[in-house]
Parts: sequence; C-alpha cells; structure tokens
Amino acid sequence: MIEQICAHIHNYFETDPNTGARRIHQGRYTITNGSISLPFLREGQYFRLFGSTFDDGVHIYPESDLHDETFDGVVWDMRPPRDFLDLVDRITDWVDKYGEAAKNPYQSENVIGVYSYQKGDGHSSSIDNSGWQSAFRRELNAYRRLA
Repeated sequence: MIEQICAHIHNYFETDPNTGARRIHQGRYTITNGSISLPFLREGQYFRLFGSTFDDGVHIYPESDLHDETFDGVVWDMRPPRDFLDLVDRITDWVDKYGEAAKNPYQSENVIGVYSYQKGDGHSSSIDNSGWQSAFRRELNAYRRLA
C-alpha cells in the first residue's frame, strides 16, 4: 500500500530534508537467492527499485523474496517520517474495511423482499474520487509533492 500512496502523492521521501539532495543510487545490481545487498541502507529501511525487470517497487531492507536477476537501475534510499508511516497503516486499515464498498459507485437495497434496485451514491465512479484518496486527502496533502 505504501507504494500506491507514494505514487499518489508524488513523494517517495528520497530527498534529504536538511540538504535537499536526492538519495538515489544508480548502478548495476544483482539479486541472488531473493536478496539484494545494499550497504547504504539500514535494516528495516524502505527503498524503491527502479529499472528491474521483475521487482520494481517499494520494499523494506533486507528483502528476501525478490526475483533473481542482474539489472542496470536505480535504488532510491527512502526515509519516510514515522507519522507518514502511521498514516499508511491507517489507510491500509481503512482499505481493508471499506475498500470494496468504495470501489462500487452504487448502493443496493431490497424493498420488502419483493424487488431490489440500485441507486448512485452521488460520487464519481472513479476510485480516485471515492476511495482512500478522498478519505485521507487532507492528511496526505501535507506530504504531497508537485508532479
């Protein structure tokens, strides 16, 4: 879920807040036995792979279920703040509880067991406008970057 949220807000927390420098490491990387060695990361730290054939995305170091490959790509050294990770947990819980209902723009109703009908709920059918993105918009705006 963190990857979807970071993509939505255009922020992978790869920029050092003190210096403004981006912590992006370009090179040739090898994944062996499902693991990748990244000496510039600490255990439990988030990172984003980009340029991999099979494993592009956000992971937690050390990852052990990657697909073996060698690729030329980029590793983004992510450092999301704790309050953002707490928000990710709350969004994940919300999606688990309400996600399916938010995807459906209609509500069903049985009338005296004789027939049923569906009515629109007044929201757009796009999940971007009626799902977690809308429910947490105000809180996510604090972390949003321009595209």
